[in-house]
Amino acid sequence: MSSLPTSHHYHLEKLTDIHSKLLDRDTVVDIFLPFQYKKAEKHYPLLILNDGQDCDAIGLKATLEKLTHTRKIEDVIVVGVHAADRMQEYGVANHPDFKKRGSRAKNYTRFIMTELIPYLEYQYSISKDSAHRAIAGFSLGGLSAIDIAWHHGDYFGKVGAFSGSFWWRKRDSKSRFYSEHYDRIMHQQIRRGKFKPGLKFWFQTGLKDENSDRNKNGVIDSIDDTLDLIVELTKKGYRPFHDIHYLELKDGEHNLKTWGEAMPHFLTWAFEAKAH
Repeated sequence: MSSLPTSHHYHLEKLTDIHSKLLDRDTVVDIFLPFQYKKAEKHYPLLILNDGQDCDAIGLKATLEKLTHTRKIEDVIVVGVHAADRMQEYGVANHPDFKKRGSRAKNYTRFIMTELIPYLEYQYSISKDSAHRAIAGFSLGGLSAIDIAWHHGDYFGKVGAFSGSFWWRKRDSKSRFYSEHYDRIMHQQIRRGKFKPGLKFWFQTGLKDENSDRNKNGVIDSIDDTLDLIVELTKKGYRPFHDIHYLELKDGEHNLKTWGEAMPHFLTWAFEAKAH
């Protein structure tokens, strides 16, 4: 039993019967609502979270309740979208990787933007301000979140990637023609894209995310790929510490335990309560 006041409890609604024409499957969505939520009373900030099936494993409900109770964050609506075929539905919408993974990423993006969000906005009181709307995810889900926010910066003002799969590439890294500069898809997409005013980014990596070190520089790929992506964003005009936040966990691994530990940092960054 939680020792927190009832006013800081979150209520879980699970939607299991929403059929997506774009994904050609039934979808499962967990919706975490503040205890005092009442439709139309006010417009609440929104977080859409990929890999919503892991909400229990990362202790999301307890984290939301603790941060709300300690007035670290505002009341927020969190929508956890359960994944199906992660290797095909997550990725970069405009470009599958060299193994043809991410072939349905475009459909997943369209599902989020044209099926799920209109439903949420009809059913719930969601903020009209992009600065109060965020999307986030873990690993491939983090790559997907960055891709969706990059193309829909008019809707999402904030995006978070926990151990994002920014290795996503056009060519096998073992190929003699492989180029860090040209073959990493998300990096190339940002390099060729346009600055989206107001969009803010949050990245997390762990020193124990993996062991791979493609370029033999003594830094694991997860960190290299993330820092290189941050460099591309700064070249576009995004400012470190203002538009970009980076969290590196010394003992962080590529797992739910680490991401659960990082979640309070992200939520506080994205939905920090305003001082009264």
